[in-house]
Amino acid sequence: MRSGLGPLGRPAVIGHRGARGHAPENSMAAFEKGAALGADLVECDVHLSRDGQVVVIHDETVDRTTSKTGRVQDLTADDLAHLDLGDGRGVPRLADLLAWVARQAGEGTRGDPGALGIVVEIKNGPVFYPDIAVKVVAAIAAASMIERTMVISFDHLAVREAKVLCPELATGILYHARLVDPVSAARSARADSIWPSIAMLTPEVVREAHAAGLGAFTWTANTLAEIDRALDSGVDGAGSDYPDRLALRIKERF
Repeated sequence: MRSGLGPLGRPAVIGHRGARGHAPENSMAAFEKGAALGADLVECDVHLSRDGQVVVIHDETVDRTTSKTGRVQDLTADDLAHLDLGDGRGVPRLADLLAWVARQAGEGTRGDPGALGIVVEIKNGPVFYPDIAVKVVAAIAAASMIERTMVISFDHLAVREAKVLCPELATGILYHARLVDPVSAARSARADSIWPSIAMLTPEVVREAHAAGLGAFTWTANTLAEIDRALDSGVDGAGSDYPDRLALRIKERF
């Protein structure tokens, strides 16, 4: 099972949108906070800007997370960089975030399970971006971060494309439903892992994934009850807006 990290001997702590509960989501402040609070991986969302650059933002518009309005695809990466996400800085480019994660991991420590990794969620729908998977994989490869990155998406076609482009890259399928056969869905996407939402997570799903040699992760485990549900299910990792809460509970239990 590929997770974007070396073996930890415990579930991985994934800072959802950096550390959304502590800082503006998908901002550099959130990623910095997530790493400081014990995240093993920081998770981000990506779209394409008007000039075709991969940028880090959750929505297809900037309306909710900045003081401006407009569609991401209508703004250049430079336009987006000059918006304020609430930390005094603008929308990051994926290339810059990957470079920052690589610096945190430290040169020559990519095999170190204690070094920081990243989960990149490709957003593709309702706005569909031609070649977004190609550009995401290219950015990861250019940053020499293939071994410390996992690519996930609700768009399972994008997951499959990323895997075809780079078989060494860890990938996962996101879903918020009761799939008839999650293992087959992952296999169809050539994914290494499944990512059901916490509401759809069950121990049976995790066992089936593990029996098939797949990883099993979940999102978003914020309350103690959600965190315990994730850990009781046997997941390999969980995303949380509060990575400190998750890290503390894992320390208590493992």
